[in-house]
Amino acid sequence: MGKKVITLPYSPESPYSPAIKAGDFIFVSGQVGYKDEAGKEIKGIEAQTRRCLENMKRVLSAAEASMNDVIKVTVFLNNASDFGKMNEVYRAYFPKEPPARSTVVTIPAVPNMLVEIECVAYVP
Repeated sequence: MGKKVITLPYSPESPYSPAIKAGDFIFVSGQVGYKDEAGKEIKGIEAQTRRCLENMKRVLSAAEASMNDVIKVTVFLNNASDFGKMNEVYRAYFPKEPPARSTVVTIPAVPNMLVEIECVAYVP
C-alpha cells in the first residue's frame, strides 16, 4: 500500500498536507472556513460550515474523490450552541447515507474560527 500526498495549487505553506491517500483511503486534514480566498473574514457558523465543506470538496476532488466517498467525519465546534445551525448546513452536503461522525466542542486554534471539519474517504 503506497502513500500519496494530495496538494492543491493554492495550498499555503504549512507543516501538514491537505490530504494523504493511503491505499483506498483518503485522510483529509481539518478544513476551516473563517476566511475567504481574498483573506476576508467569514462570520457566522452557517457561512463558516459551508466554507469548510466546500474546502473539503476541493481537497477530495484533487484526490479524485467526492463527498459521496466520505465514510467518517469529525467536526470541531467552538461553541456547543452552534450545533443545530452547523447540522442544518452539514445535512445539505450529506443528504443520503451520511457518514459516521463525531462532534467535539473545543477551544479553536484561531480566535475567529467557529468550526473545523476533517474526514476520511474510501475509494476502492
